Amino acid sequence: MDAPPLPRLLADVAACTVCAPHLPHGPRPVVQIDPAARILIAGQAPGRRVHETGVPFDDPSGDRLRDWLGVDRDTFYDPARIAILPMGFCWPGTGPSGDLPPRPECAPHWRARLLEHLPALELTLVIGRWAQDWHLPEAPPTVTATVAGWRDHWPRVLPLPHPSPRNNRWLRRNPWFDAEVLPALRRRVAELIGGTAPDRPPATL
Repeated sequence: MDAPPLPRLLADVAACTVCAPHLPHGPRPVVQIDPAARILIAGQAPGRRVHETGVPFDDPSGDRLRDWLGVDRDTFYDPARIAILPMGFCWPGTGPSGDLPPRPECAPHWRARLLEHLPALELTLVIGRWAQDWHLPEAPPTVTATVAGWRDHWPRVLPLPHPSPRNNRWLRRNPWFDAEVLPALRRRVAELIGGTAPDRPPATL
């Protein structure tokens, strides 16, 4: 059976209540997608601020991620260049040590169907353990080991630590990430998003 048209699928995502009983602040799916996108950011789940604004990575984590990619906000929020599909589309709420993990119902329900609408992808950025378990199931069991082995998946997939300020200690302990991974990432991103972005409305929930 053919995949449903993307606008209809996004309307279904926007109306999703699959995880609603487990979301203390209610569902508010946040994704960004366009079939022309050549880069996919596979993150974890929105945080509180993103839940409030409906804008993906509209927080300090996003500021750092844009710096890692070497792009400005206009480029980052151009869905024809960069798609953003977290493992959980809604904020799962806060636990004892930060935000809770993405709801496990979300990815099996939506992910494969949305990925079918990204035929132009040439680079997938896989951020954090939950996304790495899905996109790189044979990777080592820790984020550090997976990111250290980034060349195993390059240039089509790049595992990354989460850009959250909570990971400042990890970044200080792993200076090779800034010295080796980020220059390669910025060069690759520049290769893929060069030129003029198409003039089209964003497909962002």
